[in-house]
Order: sequence, then structure tokens, then C-alpha cells
Amino acid sequence: MSKQPMTGALRDLIASRFRVLAEPARLHILDVLRDGELTVNEIVAHTELGQANVSRHLRQLHDLGFVTRRREGLHVHYAIKDRKIFQLCDLVCGQVDTDLAARRRVVATHFKP
Repeated sequence: MSKQPMTGALRDLIASRFRVLAEPARLHILDVLRDGELTVNEIVAHTELGQANVSRHLRQLHDLGFVTRRREGLHVHYAIKDRKIFQLCDLVCGQVDTDLAARRRVVATHFKP
């Protein structure tokens, strides 16, 4: 992060990106796109979410620049725009793993059989 203070407008932009990532269904969609481009129908099959629901989430991911799309005939193909998003996800997953390990240790020391 820059050493310059964030303006209100910049904070709003950053917060909107985090809000999009706060939805488990959108994280699931990003995860299935990790291995490459898929059509909407393929994403529906992988996620078992409804087609309208997937389309709505993809629109939000596209609007904020997380995915790209291209039309080929009747099909729209989606792909990850910037793979750095997975660095952020890995960072958060690592923190979640660390937090869970600490909680397990607390439970184990207080609730010995």
C-alpha cells in the first residue's frame, strides 16, 4: 500500500472491491475460473448455482474488473482478469489457517478429556 494517506474516494473504491469479494458465491466463481476460461453454463455446472444467480455475480465481478468476458456466438466466456486476486485470497486463507490453529490450541488446553 502507498505511504500516502487514502482519500475518501479511494477508500470507497477499495471498499467496493472488498464488498464484492465478501460474497461466498463470487469467491466460488473466481475459484472455478482459476484454471481457465469458462462459459456461463460451465460455471453453473461447476458451482451448482442457478444461471441467473451466476450471471448476476459475473456482472458484478466484471464491473469491478475481476473478470473479463468475450462473446463467441451464443456463449459468453469469462476469465480471471488479473491473477493477483489469488495472492490476496491466499494471504487471507493463510491468516484464517493461523487463526484456526490458535483457536484449536486454546480449546485443547481448556477442554482436556
